[in-house]
Amino acid sequence: MARLAHLLLGSSDGADDLAADALVAVWHRWDRVRVAEHPAAYARGVLANLARSRIRSLVRERRRVALFSSERSDRVDDPDVSAVVDVQAALVRLPFRKRACVVLRHAFDLSERDTARTLGISVGTVKSQTSRGIAELERLLGPPDDDTERPAAGTQAQAQPSAQETVRGLRPGRVGHAGHPGGNG
Repeated sequence: MARLAHLLLGSSDGADDLAADALVAVWHRWDRVRVAEHPAAYARGVLANLARSRIRSLVRERRRVALFSSERSDRVDDPDVSAVVDVQAALVRLPFRKRACVVLRHAFDLSERDTARTLGISVGTVKSQTSRGIAELERLLGPPDDDTERPAAGTQAQAQPSAQETVRGLRPGRVGHAGHPGGNG
């Protein structure tokens, strides 16, 4: 639950608290959860709804702060950032539904049906949102417009997968997780 919260929020700040809040909400509705056909999907759905609410709240807060501060910069260009961090930053830029579909399908290896059940949407919506989310990640993590930032031959950067290769690993049919070799973590 904490890992799902971390990926949905885009940072570890508050992920444990959100997971705890979701578990408390599930406990308060235990009579429903106990008789549910898929209790884990129910719990993930509660977490996803809480994450959506938290993100909306944060967006509103950021808009208010932006009204008073015009010198804000959300983007940090650092060529030494690893591919996993780049993917996480790109995930944060995706709309919530696309992000949730990509994370549940590929980081948590849920089926389309389980993802649909968790988010309360149709399987077709999961398919389209996942496909569009992956395409948007590839666009966000694509090669830079100019060739000036590419590492020289023989540097350490070639030994690590690029952010775009990491996203390609998210495509259906691949095993493992972006930045996390093997296992379901």
